[in-house]
Formats: sequence, structure tokens, C-alpha cells
Amino acid sequence: MKIISWNVNGIRAAMKGGFWNLFKEEKPDILLLQEIKIADRAREKEAFNFGAYEGYWNPAARPGYSGTAVLVKNGIRVLNYYIGFEKFSARGGSAFGGDREGRVQTLEFEKFYLINVYFPHSNRDLSRLPFKLKFNQAFLRYLLKLSKEGKPLIIGGDYNVAHQEIDIKNAKSNTKNAGFTIEERRWMTKYLENGLVDTFRYLNPDKIQYSWWTYMFKARERNIGWRIDYFLVSVKIAKKLKKAFILDKITGSDHAPVGVELDI
Repeated sequence: MKIISWNVNGIRAAMKGGFWNLFKEEKPDILLLQEIKIADRAREKEAFNFGAYEGYWNPAARPGYSGTAVLVKNGIRVLNYYIGFEKFSARGGSAFGGDREGRVQTLEFEKFYLINVYFPHSNRDLSRLPFKLKFNQAFLRYLLKLSKEGKPLIIGGDYNVAHQEIDIKNAKSNTKNAGFTIEERRWMTKYLENGLVDTFRYLNPDKIQYSWWTYMFKARERNIGWRIDYFLVSVKIAKKLKKAFILDKITGSDHAPVGVELDI
């Protein structure tokens, strides 16, 4: 099974770039999208046609902001679908249970749970760092509760953090910047300490490759980037990983698609 995740930074903009090439060239079984930036009413007017894929949408309450979606190839059975932390909303906390920012989707399949997540950005002035840390805490509680149901977890999305120095071009000059603060990096470590594996780093321990570049300063052209998009999976299925990759030649967003192939 091939699963790809992509922060499209606006689905309509991405469709003018490399979105359709991704379908044609990669043929994912499941595609996770973040930052779709489109409300249901606007999407219905667009009348998107994804062919042999069924769409699951979780737009933000605020138009043109955030939002996630999952496209599943026909023939792959989805057992249950949950938005936000609704499955455990009493434990997840009311601030996140309703998911007004469209940040979390959970799809239950026969052999695993698939979570599509778009983590909050801390903001340049770190004004939203406290919110992000609360999100991290609630999300971890949610994952731990979900994992107790027995099925392994596959969690793809934009985590908005570069975990280690190898994951960012200029580590020393970014230690106090959003996405590379010690608080955010510690939370990524905490996820890995709670039964999850960073798939890309698991299969590519020394590879330097990025998934996001600022639009300024020709950063992508010069490959001055960050790896902030991930697939984490439960330890018990890490051995089923065949590939973990970043498609940095696909354009249409300031993020590159990331993906995994699993024998599952």
C-alpha cells in the first residue's frame, strides 16, 4: 500500500501546479492533504473530480484557512471515519474535540488506523506556541487511547517541526525560531518515545532531504529547507515498511509530498 501526504497550501493553487502529476506518476492508494484552504460550499461549486477516489473532507470553520482531506482509492474499505478528536473528545478536550481549524481526521481500516494531521504553526513571534504545545499534549493522549484498541497507527501530515539538526539546513541560526524551538522538538521526541517510529529516518538514517522551503530568497532552488512533513507509524508495523520518501521534484506548493509504502 502506498500512502502519500501533502500540504498543498491551497488545493486550488496546487491543482495549477503539480497536483495532477502526483496522481499520474505516483498512483497512491491513499492521499492525505493538509491546508486545503477551501470550505465545503466553495468545494461543491468547484465540482472536483478525483476519478477513482472517494474524498473525506474536514475544512476549517474559517474560510480559506487550514483544513484537511483524505482521498481513498475505490476498493479500499473504510470502516469508520472520525473528525478531530471526536472519538475520544471527552479526553481530548473541548478546545480540540470539535476541530474548528480542520486539523485532524481519523480513518479506520481493517488492519490499521490512519490519521491525517496538520499541526498548528507557532507563529513567527511564537505567540501560538502555547496553543501548539496544548495541541501536542491532547493529540498524544488521543493516539495513546486509539492505540489501545489494538490496531497499529499510521500518522501522516505536516507536523510543523524539524526534529533534529539533520532535518534543517541552518540549525544554529534557527534554534529560537518557530518550528525548531526546543519545546517543539522535545514533543516530537516524546511521540517517538511513546511507541511511534519516524519512517523516513528509520529507513534513511543519514539522508539529508527537505519537505518545505520558504518562498523567499529562492530557498527551494538553493535547497535551503526543512523536513517538517512526516509519517509516524506504530513500532509493531515498522518492519512492514518498504519505502519512505520525499517527492521534492513535485511542485505546486511550498511543501513537497512525502510518502510511505507498507506491506500491510
